Amino acid sequence: MSGEVSRGSAVPAGPNEVRDVRELRDRDDIARLVREFYGRAFADPLIGPIFTEVARMDLEHHLPIMCDFWETVVFQAGTYRRNALALHEAVNRRAPLGAEEFSRWLDLWTATVDDLFEGEAAERAKVQARRIASSMRRRLEGGSGSAFDTIGTRERLAAAGEIDEVRGSRPAGA
Repeated sequence: MSGEVSRGSAVPAGPNEVRDVRELRDRDDIARLVREFYGRAFADPLIGPIFTEVARMDLEHHLPIMCDFWETVVFQAGTYRRNALALHEAVNRRAPLGAEEFSRWLDLWTATVDDLFEGEAAERAKVQARRIASSMRRRLEGGSGSAFDTIGTRERLAAAGEIDEVRGSRPAGA
């Protein structure tokens, strides 16, 4: 190896198409990811109307804010300084956001990340999205944002794949 960092690789996407998958590295990549995700989300039959009819989201105004959010989440940039929960609470009062809506949001986010990016930062974007979706859903349902209310909760969430691990747990048969 010459020490060069690979910017991307061609990955077969179907019988006649190739996707350009690359490392998620900077604000420009975050902007590409966020724009592509919202294109998919707005078109989705389940969650699209929440964005377009309930929240009446102005995408061009909202994109820089969401780029700040995801740049902060993925790269710890510190550029997002708003209250995401308050915004979702307002939407939830008009159109309840339940497990199905959060699951679809997460599925679309994960698929978008996977279609565009690879590597450590891309994995972090997916893990953090799962954590955010789980916490937001719990908060909107009137619970704690923490996945760690009790030991039983930790085990249940780990089994459901909503958290990465349970401290002190051992694999079955160990």
